[in-house]
Amino acid sequence: MKKVSRTKSSVAPRVIVGVDVGGTYTDIFALDEATGRITIGKVPSTRDDPSRAFVEGVSAVAGNPAAIATIVHGTTVGTNALLERKLARTAVISTTGFRDVLEMRRRDRPQTWGLWGNFTPVVPRDLRVEVDERTLADGTIARAVNPTEVAQVTRALLADGVMSVCLFFINSYANPANEAAAAEVVRALWPNAHVSVSSEILPEIREFERASTAAINASLQPVVGDYLEALESGLRARGFAGSVLIVQSNGGVMSIETARRLPVRTALSGPAAGVIACAHIAQTAGFPDVITGDMGGTSFDVALIADGQSTLAAQTSVGFGLVVRTPMIEIETIGAGGGSIARVDRSGLLQVGPESAGAWPGPVCYGQGSLEPTVTDANVVLGRINPARPIGDRAALDVAAAQAAIAEKIARPLGLDVMTAAEAILQVANAHMAGAIRLVSVERGHDPKRFAYMPFGGGGALHVCAMMREVGVTTGIVPRYPGVTSALGCVIADMRHDHVQTLNVSLSALAIETFRAAIAERSVQGRALLSAAAIQFQRVDTLIELDMLYAGQSHTLAVPLTSADTRSRARIAAAFENRYRSAFGQPLAGIEMRVLNLRVAVVGRRHKFDLALFAPGDAAPAPPGSRRVWIGHAWREVPVHARLELPAGCTITGPAIFEQADTTVYLEPDMQARVDRLGNLVISRI
Repeated sequence: MKKVSRTKSSVAPRVIVGVDVGGTYTDIFALDEATGRITIGKVPSTRDDPSRAFVEGVSAVAGNPAAIATIVHGTTVGTNALLERKLARTAVISTTGFRDVLEMRRRDRPQTWGLWGNFTPVVPRDLRVEVDERTLADGTIARAVNPTEVAQVTRALLADGVMSVCLFFINSYANPANEAAAAEVVRALWPNAHVSVSSEILPEIREFERASTAAINASLQPVVGDYLEALESGLRARGFAGSVLIVQSNGGVMSIETARRLPVRTALSGPAAGVIACAHIAQTAGFPDVITGDMGGTSFDVALIADGQSTLAAQTSVGFGLVVRTPMIEIETIGAGGGSIARVDRSGLLQVGPESAGAWPGPVCYGQGSLEPTVTDANVVLGRINPARPIGDRAALDVAAAQAAIAEKIARPLGLDVMTAAEAILQVANAHMAGAIRLVSVERGHDPKRFAYMPFGGGGALHVCAMMREVGVTTGIVPRYPGVTSALGCVIADMRHDHVQTLNVSLSALAIETFRAAIAERSVQGRALLSAAAIQFQRVDTLIELDMLYAGQSHTLAVPLTSADTRSRARIAAAFENRYRSAFGQPLAGIEMRVLNLRVAVVGRRHKFDLALFAPGDAAPAPPGSRRVWIGHAWREVPVHARLELPAGCTITGPAIFEQADTTVYLEPDMQARVDRLGNLVISRI
């Protein structure tokens, strides 16, 4: 799967490769920065060992690994390990009396209106041990930790087969001295680097969030670390001598060494890369406000971009009770991918997902032994996917097997014919996806009509028109290579390091010089990490943000500050009032303002990928082919276009099919598609 652009120069090849590993496919986007040559590919993921598909796919798509300068990777290894609870045997060493913080959580429950529900913490109670120490909330050491006691519990944990350990002491955010002393003892005895210290990972007030984030980090260290080691070894064995960077959940990238130490920052790595790419594509195309929908084989991930910027959340939950407090792009995820399984439940209702057929056995039409129909099977049966040209270089798809599965599992129980049942599968899947789009738009106060909708992933473009109808979006934008958009995002993502420090003071008591010194210190730390990565940046930005609230409130508001704002308490107060007014309509006069946390992000801006390389040629395309597609309860002969051959300015009225190596675009009747100057398909209603 490849496209070669115009040659830019005769400089020796300098190749940068983006790789996104999903549940069904591993997507690869390779750019030779010297010649402008672009190569893309999708290879089936190897769930038993994701690094195998990664290494083999990079070699097959990008060519000789020795010619690759940088590989940037968006990974779901950590996310999948958490969701499936395939974690390392981990222990927690905590302050006496606080071993159950992980289990108590915030006294929430899985079912909001129910009185029952089960929760299993990432670390079981018998592996959560206590030592005698106490730090007060003001940072005073009331009882120093005993190194001998720490050594005793450490040896006992090692004898019990523990692979990774988390140290969590109460109030260590205010003074990490006891925790640091204990960590020194543990690290001297521990046989590997899998030691997570809460004050190093999240030096922030609120004990549950800090304990949860540190414990999850510890449980992921062996899993992600082993994966990254296998990845790096496989690449080196094939001659790769460049650097490997990992996409963080905040949309930035970090070194592979940082990822080994802080795997919790990869919780939403893959989806975040796609959002970064969409923001760049949409902004360049003149659409600063977009809703993105990544439909892969397993999930549907939705995000909102306003004024060219995605929204960062301070924390998220990867499943009930698994709270990760680290900055990450706000993404809503549901189980509605191409491999989502359709079934009729005990009440006779048609359900689609969240269970997925994944890469193996995959949809029925893959011919790998599955008998459970999926969304992909429905699209194949309806004629929207060409069975002779599936994505990912697969063999021809088995339409008859997909029809038989839908007939047996869906049509017969519901009393429908096969084609109506296939349509029903897509209608249910579309309704689920539209609900996710409303969650990030309508339920957060945004009118979808002012946003364009940008689908990506292998299956997203098949449903673009349906999403426009369901949600009321007037414009759809299908990127040039939607099937590998997340891999493209890896190539263009900036390098970013976030630091947080709890201040917990009233604004009137904030010492400005000390405050500015803390910002400078965090900035120096971040710049040192950027320098260690040995990457060239266009520039380095320092982003400053405060978590603020009024006295008596429990929820904070993120307040961005300019460098000038940090010079006086009056300017900080004005910034908070403006932010509060924007969020809630009116600031609260006469109530004390408080500063809870200082957040400093140091961002190394990488050279942005020139989307002009995607510009279509001006040659007249070959006449379209055609095939039968089931539309409106009948078969219709529909034109089939080679999408990448269409020139800029070309306008096509639906129904129509656009085929390319990484996806298929289905244009419904009463819709029109125009090819813009960058090769995007801009879809509108007639």
